[in-house]
Amino acid sequence: MHRLSSPVAHALIPVAALIGIAFALYQWYLVSKIKVSVDNQTHENGNGNVNGENGTHEMEEGVDGRDVRKKCAEIQEAVSIGANSFLFTEYEYLGYFMTAFAVVIFLFLGSVHNFSTHKKPCAYDESKLCHSPVANAVFSCIAFILGALTSVLSGYLGMKIATYANARTTLEAQKGVGPAFIVAYRSGAVMGFLLASLALLVLYIAINVFKLYFHDDWEGLYDSITGYGLGGSSVALFGRVGGGIYTKAADVGADLVGKVERNIPEDDPRNPAVIADNVGDNVGDIAGMGSDLFGSYAESSCAALFVASISSFGINHEFPAMMYPLLISSMGIIVCLITTLFVTDFQKLTTIKDIGPALKNQILISTVLMTGGVALVTFVTLPVHFTLFDFGREKHVKNWHLFFCVCSGLWAGLVIGYTTEYYTSNAFQPVKDVANSCKTGAATNVIFGLALGYKSVIIPIFAIAVAIYVGFALAAMYGIALAALGMLSTIATGLSIDAYGPISDNAGGIAEMAGMPHNVRETTDALDAAGNTTAAIGKGFAIGSAALVSLALFGAYVSRVGLDTVNVLNKKVIIGLLVGAMLPYWFSALTMKSVGSAALKMVEEVRRQFNEIPGLMEGTAKPDYATCVKISTDASIKKMIAPGALVMVTPLITGTFFGIETLAGLLAGALVSGVQVAISASNSGGAWDNAKKYIEAGASEHARLLGPKGSEAHKAAVIGDTIGDPLKDTSGPSLNILIKLMAVESLVFAPFFKAHGGLFFK
Repeated sequence: MHRLSSPVAHALIPVAALIGIAFALYQWYLVSKIKVSVDNQTHENGNGNVNGENGTHEMEEGVDGRDVRKKCAEIQEAVSIGANSFLFTEYEYLGYFMTAFAVVIFLFLGSVHNFSTHKKPCAYDESKLCHSPVANAVFSCIAFILGALTSVLSGYLGMKIATYANARTTLEAQKGVGPAFIVAYRSGAVMGFLLASLALLVLYIAINVFKLYFHDDWEGLYDSITGYGLGGSSVALFGRVGGGIYTKAADVGADLVGKVERNIPEDDPRNPAVIADNVGDNVGDIAGMGSDLFGSYAESSCAALFVASISSFGINHEFPAMMYPLLISSMGIIVCLITTLFVTDFQKLTTIKDIGPALKNQILISTVLMTGGVALVTFVTLPVHFTLFDFGREKHVKNWHLFFCVCSGLWAGLVIGYTTEYYTSNAFQPVKDVANSCKTGAATNVIFGLALGYKSVIIPIFAIAVAIYVGFALAAMYGIALAALGMLSTIATGLSIDAYGPISDNAGGIAEMAGMPHNVRETTDALDAAGNTTAAIGKGFAIGSAALVSLALFGAYVSRVGLDTVNVLNKKVIIGLLVGAMLPYWFSALTMKSVGSAALKMVEEVRRQFNEIPGLMEGTAKPDYATCVKISTDASIKKMIAPGALVMVTPLITGTFFGIETLAGLLAGALVSGVQVAISASNSGGAWDNAKKYIEAGASEHARLLGPKGSEAHKAAVIGDTIGDPLKDTSGPSLNILIKLMAVESLVFAPFFKAHGGLFFK
């Protein structure tokens, strides 16, 4: 088989990215043909389609139909304005942070050799000269800002399409589950493909622009480009924490007063917190998740590129082989595009029971197709034999070794996805057991939910462990970085099914607030229940990939600071291990208390409005939505600072004052502890949520015995759900950013820590 030439490799990456962007825009165009404006009674979607989303949209006749459409448009507008307002406020604060931290990067890295502008011997080949520390500092700052801006754009674009699609999904639900599902999924695909393609394109452009300065100094180039991953994850952390606090403060407040105390339906327009709750779905589960997975992608790519730059094909400047990680991502976009067509064009979804399998098949199809894609890229890109840097030694590797490294991560992701579904979907026994425990009250519900979360950790950890073993045995730390990239290679599909969930959730809220028929709400509830499971699967992917990414970055950090081994019996290392293992608990305490404090204010405000606004409970007066939106916004902006500072400052303090070995221990401890806590928190929360929906839906004899809404078992389920909300949407998903952000930050600042670190231990 002929190997790929350099010009072809140069062309394939941007072409794949542009195809992904074009496909996303086409999906947006299809969604946009569904009109929400009251001036349009029909929409036209061109040629017929097996799923029935095309053709004439049959709205309800007369004034009532126009009123429903008008209400949907008004609610969509209110949610969009609220989400825009929050994100712009958050991004304003992040702008100040990015500027300040870019200065910190420059000062720390520039001071490695007293801001010398002269070339220095390369770290891995002292016979060659590499660019000055000042050059590394400047380009690391540029890469950091570029990564941060791309992360901001990823989150914002995701939020825009979600708020654009929610009412359209509601309107399509009048026609049945198939059309509504297609709109929600197409909208999720817009986010998935835009994010994956933009991340790849921006990174590719940055590498080629940086190369104009660094020329053949690939070590300096890829050392600097790691700032891209740092910028992406820094924004993701604040986006995840801030958005998570926002959405869960509103959700908990709305549920506790509305569903438990006042016994009114979820998303009832009489509840003052419902608009804030719907806004939160977009800023937390959409914008936050988008930034999070962008950060994982950027970091895994940067880790792989950095390790590859000191391999034999890096030293020999073999561009196609060096670009192997980006070519894998390029193939992933094409594979995910084909996979999406299976659910939007090749299949016919007609019943509620089809939703779960359709989404699950997306993961399976993309994994199978990607396995073939990885084989093709591997054998046309890499030389048959080459060497990799392995902690001071050379490791001889064959190209097929890297195929198995990527596939180990790819298939581990499938295992994590299916395991997560088993523990969080109400189609399976674990969630039914949690629902059944509600018969004896909230306490037993909480006990069963916690036990489920702890148990759900077992299989994902074994899957991650196998991927780590295969990757390290075959290709050292480069193999682990590729395993992480393999898990994220189908990120476009993963994000599509993840974004589908909050869009469906919003659609259900709009249906309730617009007073649409019960059958419409049943359809949106079914879409939402499946969305809860897909959201949990998305979080499982994010956590699993974060573990692999963090370990790859850890290996790159250890190599960069010149440690051959990390000895756990060393007193410096064991101190770091203990403190690192504690950090996820400290971080979780901060984020959960923040949600609790904000929810307390929300509950008090919702109670006040029900007590003080005449006619609110009877539906003759309107609630004050704006005050609840303001409570969530103010709380999330203020409360995201402390957890963010904890993550950003800890590696700097540890490396500067306690040295490179203590920092290595800290990273290892945070990784081992954080993965377990993150998986259990996310799955417990997802199970509690779907146990509540299982009782509410009453689709089986067992569920009907536990219900209906308002029963004691249902109230116990709602309490479990509110406990799980901050676990699954704030603390759990944020922890994966904690472990990978600290690792990439340590790698970026590694030259400073090596030169000047350990002030207390010298």
